[in-house]
Amino acid sequence: MRDNVLKYVLVTPAVLVVFATAIWPLIESARLSFTVGRLNRPGSLEQYLGWENYAWAVLDEPAFWNSVWVTAVYTLLTVTLTTILALGLAMLLAPGGRLRSGVQTLLILPFAMSPALIGVSFRFMFNPEFGLFDAFFGALIPPLADVSWLADPILAFAVCVMADVWGWIPFLTLVLIGGLVSVPQETLEAAQVDGAGSWRVFRDVTLPQLAPVLAVVIILKSIFSLKTFDQIFMLTNGGPGTATQTLSHYIYFNGMKYGQIGFAASVAWLMVIPMIFLTYAYAKLVFRRDRT
Repeated sequence: MRDNVLKYVLVTPAVLVVFATAIWPLIESARLSFTVGRLNRPGSLEQYLGWENYAWAVLDEPAFWNSVWVTAVYTLLTVTLTTILALGLAMLLAPGGRLRSGVQTLLILPFAMSPALIGVSFRFMFNPEFGLFDAFFGALIPPLADVSWLADPILAFAVCVMADVWGWIPFLTLVLIGGLVSVPQETLEAAQVDGAGSWRVFRDVTLPQLAPVLAVVIILKSIFSLKTFDQIFMLTNGGPGTATQTLSHYIYFNGMKYGQIGFAASVAWLMVIPMIFLTYAYAKLVFRRDRT
């Protein structure tokens, strides 16, 4: 009996920490999403508004749909490019792959940088006056010199995608290397004995067996791309205009700058909807792999 009580006593501090840092903020944000929630209006945090914040975001706020579009395109591009490039690097770095030691050394650098630092670094590198890329293009491609990359909506968006891909490639590459190592060598050798070339071996043998790992990588990267904030904030701050304003930045902008806490909380909960489906798919894939 004493042991049964002791285990609950030992786990209680951890439960309290999780409740204080995760569960309670979720409950409070859900409550605030149904209130007026204006920081400049006393008592508005307790003034019940119903579903009006949600209706305002979905039906009457073009900026919300702009941020949804930006987030969707940003997620699609970053997930696609990062997965393809990481898979290519994983093939090079897998046992027997070419250029293994050189590329593996380069993969260390992005791990040492936070997303905010990556955003600041890319902002300075694309500066039209003293940026690294401006000097590079000025020497090799003069027509692209003195281009205000972060002042053009399309170019600024491309820079944001580039920064995210650069920062995430190392992690996804290492995950995919683990998946490639798990592919049975006997299967690959049998395909080669049957006369299959390198491309057919990859397409018909390696890729199907790597599919579960690829699915996990894609879902995990999608979750992080959907909620990206600090890198965008430091790189473009959502600009120019709202060209790079993701949902997370839109939530911050309304909640912190305009003080519309209730509206920001409702948008945050709208963003939770795709997160739930992606998290469920991720957990299902991971648990399925553990059972097998």
